[in-house]
Parts: sequence; structure tokens; C-alpha cells
Amino acid sequence: MKDNSVQSVDWKSIFSPHSLVYTICGISLSAIALKAFMLPNKFLDGGVTGIAILVNLGFGIDINILLIAINLPFLFMAWRMIGKTFAVQSGISISLLVIALHFLEVPTVTEDKVLIAVFGGFLMGSGIGLIIRGGGLIDGFEVITEYFHKNSALTASEITVFLNSLIMLSAAYVFGIEPAMYSILTYFTAIKTTDYIVEGFEEYTALTIISKEHELVKELIVKDFGKAISVYKGERGYLPDTFHIKHPCDIIMTVVTRLEVHRIKLAIQEIDPKAFFYVQTIKEVKGGVVKQVGKKHV
Repeated sequence: MKDNSVQSVDWKSIFSPHSLVYTICGISLSAIALKAFMLPNKFLDGGVTGIAILVNLGFGIDINILLIAINLPFLFMAWRMIGKTFAVQSGISISLLVIALHFLEVPTVTEDKVLIAVFGGFLMGSGIGLIIRGGGLIDGFEVITEYFHKNSALTASEITVFLNSLIMLSAAYVFGIEPAMYSILTYFTAIKTTDYIVEGFEEYTALTIISKEHELVKELIVKDFGKAISVYKGERGYLPDTFHIKHPCDIIMTVVTRLEVHRIKLAIQEIDPKAFFYVQTIKEVKGGVVKQVGKKHV
């Protein structure tokens, strides 16, 4: 594991306009979600926020104190494992959330449980997503999830589901099954919204095509859709009834948004109705030509 202890805090990055705008907007949305939707109606989110709400409603301990106390060990882990800048920025985000919850007065918007779950989760997820885009977090569970993911055979998703399942089971025991079920809906809405905010609505997808008309397919993707391609040399054929028959071909791979996949597949099928596709979701794209904005490649 990389030693981050020698890294200094990048204050310029923490207080950059880009980071501050994302963080402040994210804190505002998260505070509204908690004050106007979730806390008055005993709805939980996942992670540290969920634990804090559970303890607050069960024992009456101030949620602001809980958010700081529960997150402190995770911030220490982030300082050691991820980096000082990230830990400081996360600490600032958590402190701003506590201040907002203390001073912000927001009336309860609705008592409809479905609306609370959906819009409370949407606002909470949007807030968390914006804070992450600003470089920090308000939920230390992300740190411990990353730690166990690197030191166990479990995936990050499996660890997250397991830890949050314990929170929801505790909510069911303390408040009953129905509030716990609505809390699950809130949490699901929040994590899906966070994914959209962090990854963008244009989530990138790797599209691989094997076609006998590979030259026409390459020309279509590059010239008509303006996409860069990678080409692998391969062979097609090897069917069960004609295993001995094979043909050399170019295997074409391109990175597109999920909004473009269907249009490109239809266009390719007009060239070769028997073209073979497979699609893979990818989490991050960096470098090369991914899309065009005007005459500028991004």
C-alpha cells in the first residue's frame, strides 16, 4: 500500500472555487434532506449518517455530536491510507454539515412516506455526489469499505451491502419493519443518485464488434459517429457445425456513452445483420479521444 503519510495537505486544491462550489452545494442539499425529510420521519440513510440517525432517534443523543464522533476514526484511517488532503477536505465537509444542521431551519415538507423516501434519498444522494466531486466525503464508511476491499476477497459492493444491511436490520428492530423498509428505499434512491452525480449521466461503455464487414464498420464508427477505435487482429468462425472454418477479421472496440450504444448497434446491423456485439460497463475513462465538444477532443 502506498504510504501517504509524507504527503502534505494541498490547501490550494481544498479551497479552489471548483471544490468549494461542489462542497457547499452538496452540504446544503444533504442538510435539507436530513432536516426536511428524513429526521422528522425516522428515515435512515446508509453508512455513518444512518448510524447517527439510528442512535439519535433511539437514545436522543445530538446527531451533530454523533456525526463528528463516529466519523473521527474513519477520518484518521483516511489520513493514513488515502492521503492528508482527502482527510482534511472530508473533515471540513463533515464540519460544514454539522454547522448547517445546527443553524438551518427547514420545515417538514411532507408526511407522505413514499415522497419522503424518494425525495429525501434523491436530495441526500445529490448532496453526497456533489461533495465527492468536490474531493471529500461526509460518510466515513467509504474509507472502511476501501480498506476491507483491499484486504479481503470481498468486493467493495459486497462489503457496503453487508454493513448497510446491519444498519437496516437494527432499524427494523428499533422502529419496526415498515420504517426500515422505507429506509431501504431511501438508501437505494440515494446511492443511485450519487452514482449519477459522480459518474455522470453519460456513463461510458465499451462496445466490441466482430463483423465480416469490419472495414465498413470501422469507417462508420470513426467517420459517422466521430468515435475513436482500437482494433485487434483475430479470427471469426469456429461454429459448432463448421468448427474447421475460420476467417481472419479485425475485432473493433470503441468507448461510447450508454445513450449512444443503441444507435451505433442499429447502424452496424444495417451493414452486417449478423455482426456480433458485446457491451461492458466501464467506471473511468482517461486519455485518448472519448468524445468531441465542438472541435475540441475530450
